[in-house]
Amino acid sequence: MSKAPASCPALLVAAPASGQGKTTVTAALARLHRRAGRRVRVFKCGPDFLDPMVLEAASGAPVHQLDLFMLGEARCRALLHEAACEADLILVEGVMGLFDGDPSAADLAARFDLPVLAVIDGSAMAQTFGAIVKGLDSYRSDVSVGAVLANRVGSERHAAMLESSVPGGIRWLGALPRSEEASLPERHLGIMQAGEIGDIDARLDLFADLLPEAALRLPEPVAFPAPPPRDPIVPVLEGKTVAIARDAALGFIYPANLEMLEAMGARLAFFSPLADDPVPPCDTLWLPGGYPELHLERLSTNAAFIGSLRTHHATGKPILAECGGMLLCCEMLTDARGQSAAMAGILPGNAHMRRRLAALGMQEVICEEESLRGHTFHYAELATSLEPAIRASYPEYRPGEAIYRHGSLVASFLHAYFPSAPLASLRLLGLDGSSLEAPPTRVSAEI
Repeated sequence: MSKAPASCPALLVAAPASGQGKTTVTAALARLHRRAGRRVRVFKCGPDFLDPMVLEAASGAPVHQLDLFMLGEARCRALLHEAACEADLILVEGVMGLFDGDPSAADLAARFDLPVLAVIDGSAMAQTFGAIVKGLDSYRSDVSVGAVLANRVGSERHAAMLESSVPGGIRWLGALPRSEEASLPERHLGIMQAGEIGDIDARLDLFADLLPEAALRLPEPVAFPAPPPRDPIVPVLEGKTVAIARDAALGFIYPANLEMLEAMGARLAFFSPLADDPVPPCDTLWLPGGYPELHLERLSTNAAFIGSLRTHHATGKPILAECGGMLLCCEMLTDARGQSAAMAGILPGNAHMRRRLAALGMQEVICEEESLRGHTFHYAELATSLEPAIRASYPEYRPGEAIYRHGSLVASFLHAYFPSAPLASLRLLGLDGSSLEAPPTRVSAEI
């Protein structure tokens, strides 16, 4: 990595609240500039899995998290510098409202001098639009709104009213029309996975076409200083194979987790439970989060996969099951409509889907020297006789998700960000030869 600062045009796409159209606008900008022949790197503030899938389809490059809690400032800085060295434009999609959360998207903007593009749903307002823009711009002295884009606008006259209300000094980028076609299909956890949207490329091109002409102009460059050099990564997983379920049922995976495992020397073997693939030969198995509740009958009758999963567990080989992966390991899973199906049965207990959110937020697990960070976001509830082996906590120290151990299985609703604590992650995966509760021995630098 270069030791010199790197400059690159950059924008943080933010909004006053969720549901304003941040993902659509960020994807539209990424596709627009990519079509113009520019190299676009996109990041997502916060722990989201679904938005990055769409943003990756729009930009043509993996979308990493950029989050001060999960990654820390040093890793965020390194990722931005790395992107600036190779890209023509950096886009960062914010999370919730600009100032929501601790840390917030605004904290990210302030820390790295990112100019803010505010996306505001103008469908049910006129001059109050300007008041919202002014509030976003003046709420904090270290964060300013450089430009604004109105979304879901009814007509040219409506757009003109909104534009006239914008305070001086803030650039009016333009307006996007109200359109059913200019949207992404959703379900209970958010937008659908990009791979499930058959016309995703056509939708992204439509989003880009709807952007005003001014959106093609690059923002001002931002200087991203080079981070301090990192210690070399020790290839402690050389010769190890990690089998990873990845399909429409189980696919909530941070790209950084895969990169960490590969950097440590592991071979990654992907397979599809939905296709009834058996668990491939491996040293450990990772069942990530996803939507098993949408595929109950198919998963429950996929004999080759279920049989190989049970055999893997019975022979004492490690398994990490996160959220949806944990639901698949239960004895029975009931969806939100009340339909039930038998699952793998390697975790004692039953799970059911609620119609309301069960848990949401950033969490961490303290393991001696390391803090393994991640998040939880689920509608499911688990009834089990198992006692937690260890428990995560929210940043404000409220009790968080339980982490269960049953034989060689480690299971939790927690989605872990492996690079935040490489050794603790190896322990979860059963790759460090110690128990879940044992104190770690440092084997590598930050990933």
